[in-house]
Amino acid sequence: MSLNSSSEQHQAPLQPTDSRPITYQGPVLAEWIDYNGHMSEAYYVLVFGYATDNLYEQLGIGSEYRQQNHCSAYTVEAHINYLQEVSLGEPLIVITQLLESGDKKLRFCHRMIHSDSQQELAFTELLVLYVDTDSGRTQPFPPTIKTQIDGLLKKHQALDLPDLAQRRVGQR
Repeated sequence: MSLNSSSEQHQAPLQPTDSRPITYQGPVLAEWIDYNGHMSEAYYVLVFGYATDNLYEQLGIGSEYRQQNHCSAYTVEAHINYLQEVSLGEPLIVITQLLESGDKKLRFCHRMIHSDSQQELAFTELLVLYVDTDSGRTQPFPPTIKTQIDGLLKKHQALDLPDLAQRRVGQR
């Protein structure tokens, strides 16, 4: 698999674990390994990017939506915690949890987990804004998308907040 692989090649089975969707599933590839013999930090971001793409598809704002509606979610802030070294071939899953939403924003986190040991390997929290791609300006989520977000958010608010999500990301 090349580095130019599209996120379609990294589709997760999209089966929930409680109400948190699995948004990525796959092994650590050889080209992701750095000179220390571990997954390079850039590839943690790549895996989390694939998970974000899958979340957007689930919420109805994926690639086809962007092309038809000229709107997308832009990441404006992200924090990553690298918790464990990850080696070649290790099986990964990413579980996603919505934390907060507003008319124009969405805050969520991804947990990268070793699918065999269930050990948490990395954590990221993101803040994204909904943007009209023609004008470059934020705008409110359309009602149908907001309904999707609010439905998933309601399920996720019943779950424990991950400890690492206690550090707020957001606009000041």
